[in-house]
Amino acid sequence: MNLIIDIGNTVAKIALFEGEELLDVSYDSNSTLASLPEVCRRHSIDGAIVATVIDLTDEVEARLSELPCPLLRLGADTPLPLENLYETPRTLGYDRMAAAVGAAGRFPGRDVLVIDAGTCITYEFVDAAGRYHGGNISPGLQMRFKALNQFTARLPLVEAEGRLLSMGKDTETAIRAGVLRGISYEMQGYIKEMRTKYPELLVFLTGGDEISFDTNLKSIIFADRFLVLKGLNRILIYNNDKI
Repeated sequence: MNLIIDIGNTVAKIALFEGEELLDVSYDSNSTLASLPEVCRRHSIDGAIVATVIDLTDEVEARLSELPCPLLRLGADTPLPLENLYETPRTLGYDRMAAAVGAAGRFPGRDVLVIDAGTCITYEFVDAAGRYHGGNISPGLQMRFKALNQFTARLPLVEAEGRLLSMGKDTETAIRAGVLRGISYEMQGYIKEMRTKYPELLVFLTGGDEISFDTNLKSIIFADRFLVLKGLNRILIYNNDKI
């Protein structure tokens, strides 16, 4: 059984896989990983991988050192099941690469675009030959709402939930429509442009923000909120196979 530890800016995710099958996902403090010992007591763990976007606390490091199995720490020099064409691999967020690996692993030999709607919205492209070309980063849903409030004198902070019109009838609905429809048009634009170059393109949507949008391309979109975890598991399997 594989143990996947994904340490983000606000929370840590702990996942268990049997082969490529996701068995369980739990959430923990990114500064303590308090539940990790219990997870290891209840399950027979063969290998583990940890990926982090923050500096680890002494408590987390101590828990990782007590794991009953080999631990792979994902970094810029970790072998990957994709050819990485990114020009500055040491600045590439592990979540971006893991999402790309997860999507490409589901459909090898296909052109894949991954849209990750989290704190930021990222767009990652992997071609049919298994080459990761890189991607783009734009502000996420909450970041857009907060920016309109913080960088203006009078615009209020608006929630995503509420009345959504094609054109706003007051300040609140104008902001909500501008943000949500702006994201929708942005995503549709990326998909449309990429499909002109890669007609058989497959599109994955993942991430924490619940974003829905109307598009006649829905039939090629796969939603998978655990794509990063699945990518991390595939990276672990790939490295274990190389031993």
